[in-house]
Amino acid sequence: MYEALTSVSDMLSRNLDILCRQPLLVCGLLEDKLPQVLAEHGPAPRVFTTDYRYFQWLGSCAEITPEFGHAPAGKTAQGLLLLMPKAKAEAEYLLAACLPLLSTGAPVFIAGDNKGGVKSAPKLLAPYCAHVTKVDSARRASLYQAELTQPASPFNLSDWTKEYRLEQEQLTVCTLPGVFSAEHLDAGTQLLLNNAGTLQGRVLDFGCGAGVIGASLLKRNPAITLEQIDISALALEASRQTLARNGLQANLYPSDGLSETEGRFDCIISNPPFHAGLKTFYSTTETLLKEARHYLKPGGSLLLVANAFLPYPELIEQSFGGCETLAANGRFKIYRARA
Repeated sequence: MYEALTSVSDMLSRNLDILCRQPLLVCGLLEDKLPQVLAEHGPAPRVFTTDYRYFQWLGSCAEITPEFGHAPAGKTAQGLLLLMPKAKAEAEYLLAACLPLLSTGAPVFIAGDNKGGVKSAPKLLAPYCAHVTKVDSARRASLYQAELTQPASPFNLSDWTKEYRLEQEQLTVCTLPGVFSAEHLDAGTQLLLNNAGTLQGRVLDFGCGAGVIGASLLKRNPAITLEQIDISALALEASRQTLARNGLQANLYPSDGLSETEGRFDCIISNPPFHAGLKTFYSTTETLLKEARHYLKPGGSLLLVANAFLPYPELIEQSFGGCETLAANGRFKIYRARA
């Protein structure tokens, strides 16, 4: 899945002489075997990722023990390589979380796709580094290099947590950079909540994001047993904070699709993702639609919202034998299927 090098890593492989002088802390949009390439040509890097799928994959490599979470562990690092994430706010967050682990004079690198925001590297590094140099550009990707010129302030998660209020639900939603619905309740989730009806039993919030769906369901159906899963450590932390902020409880854990869940559910509910990095990405949702029936109790339901143009009803019908459209507007549709 991650074996082939991306164009960004292809460009970085031309610069191993400067990247492999010390073991780097590598983080950001990790999509390939770049850490192994670095380990083959120098000291093994330390890899921190907020992506559970990548964490699991890289964990099978003998040379590297990756870290998964919303922030890296507090041990010092000799340098940093940030692979530019999709959201600039997430890049700022990762720099704030990682740079306090470096000493003054340590090298700092930012690399990424030219269409993915990497050109903002000088501005991103300005608070920490006096000079930023563009050292390479190839394959529509660029690499910037700098040196930490002043100690970074200790990382404080609360500085990066934002809140917004849902008056109809009487909920306060906590969010972190890069998490879906980070600024407000999106229209698709609102339509889903308006048509979710009354739920009972064991409920799974698939791809929980900032926890809006799960927290709303708990408010409306306090007797349910809720589990929330996501591939993103930042999403899980945002959901944890949302639950705590509203005095609610659920079982949160990382999962690549349904792989880490156990037993069967009365309902699986989701506003599933279809973007990953710079690419449109459907496979997670397609796998969910194919597998969900096997994770539901007899009579249990799959309930999801999707962009109206996506061909999900056909996939649902193939797996469940039927697909009901509960609601629709110009952009979104709400689908339900029963096991």
